[in-house]
Amino acid sequence: MNVNTYAPMALSKAQENTLLRSVYNWMMVGLFLSGLTAYFAANNSAVQQMIFGNSFTIWFLFLGELALVFAISGGMKSMSSSTAGILFVLFAVINGLTISSIFIVYTMQSISTTFFITALTFGATSFYGYITKTDLTSIGKYLFMALIGIIIATLVNFFVHSSTLNWIVSYIGIIIFVGLTAYDTQKIKNIGAKMLDRETEQFRRIAIIGALALYLDFINLFLILLRFTGGGRD
Repeated sequence: MNVNTYAPMALSKAQENTLLRSVYNWMMVGLFLSGLTAYFAANNSAVQQMIFGNSFTIWFLFLGELALVFAISGGMKSMSSSTAGILFVLFAVINGLTISSIFIVYTMQSISTTFFITALTFGATSFYGYITKTDLTSIGKYLFMALIGIIIATLVNFFVHSSTLNWIVSYIGIIIFVGLTAYDTQKIKNIGAKMLDRETEQFRRIAIIGALALYLDFINLFLILLRFTGGGRD
């Protein structure tokens, strides 16, 4: 193989790494903002009363999150990267408000331990998604269908209050979000390999959309693991 053959391969690898680095940076910003917001809200009685004192507020926040996810994901072609970035930050802050109750229900030590476990699991799975030669596209489709299934099961359990169903959903949820982490990482890597210019609106926009996908994988995995490893406050 001559030098001219190696050049496109090196360029492709550089593009993959640049996109993934940007994705991880945005994801870390989102996690930091969510954690900071959640901690602040949990230690402010007025904010807690505003969020959980009225069922309308928490539903409004949930619907707002869904709207932002659809807006960011659906704006791949038309939305500017700056707008996508602002919406992502807004989503991270709102999500921080909705999960702030974990600081009231669980001890700080158990939250920290679970976060560390989640980070290790996420890191190992994302690394696998990056290095594997297996095409995870078909697996991703099944995981997405399974995700819809556990969302429906969770909604049903909201009314039936079955502890058995709750644990089943939790176990399946771990498998789903571990799988989605590998799938989303590989998908982002493949997109990066095909992009010719790293200094475009599209590149920056895809980095934010990719960060949102991995952020959701991480947060959901963390919240599910917290059910198993989290120690309740006295």
